[in-house]
Amino acid sequence: MESVLKTHSINIQLKSIVKRFFDIVFSVIGLSLFSWLLFLTWFLAIVDTQSNGFFIQERIGQFGRRFKIYKFRTIQMLPNSKVFQISEIGKFLRKYKLDELPQLINILKGEMSVVGPRPDIAGYYNLLEGENRKILELKPGLTGLASLKYFDEEALLREQEDSLSYNDNVLFPDKVQLNLEYYYCQSFFGDLKIIVETFKFIFGKKITSAI
Repeated sequence: MESVLKTHSINIQLKSIVKRFFDIVFSVIGLSLFSWLLFLTWFLAIVDTQSNGFFIQERIGQFGRRFKIYKFRTIQMLPNSKVFQISEIGKFLRKYKLDELPQLINILKGEMSVVGPRPDIAGYYNLLEGENRKILELKPGLTGLASLKYFDEEALLREQEDSLSYNDNVLFPDKVQLNLEYYYCQSFFGDLKIIVETFKFIFGKKITSAI
């Protein structure tokens, strides 16, 4: 029994090392190849939102640690009012997930992974109980099973009469189950498939089963 547990522990450590190595390679290549796109998107966000172009918010990471997530700002304040709305450029950035590009920095810093549960605010993760808290053992990801299923989550929420209630009672519980499924089924090749499916979905192709 002791040898079995030791082997299991070694396998977990090896998976963690491989995943971290892949995250570093992915983020370094992404930041290098798409630095021009990052700066272009940042410039558009600055001009469009009349701000520094960044949206920085505290989220819950692995083991419940808090970290600052980086995004390009997509919300602007309407002239002569205190009303905020997603700008037209912001809608474009969100559609193609360009506003998420700064999270490559979060990945490089080790706060996030390429694949994993999307990081949420503290209020939601405080609701996790029992087995569901295993999700907190995972690093939050840029994409994942729940991200694929609810790729156009904003459009889905706009269709609901009570979007907050729908999010709390339908979306969040389902995302928890999908993230728990990923916890038990995660693998290097499974992650690669999720990444491929994410790119396919961005460019409008049908998603197949990710794992």
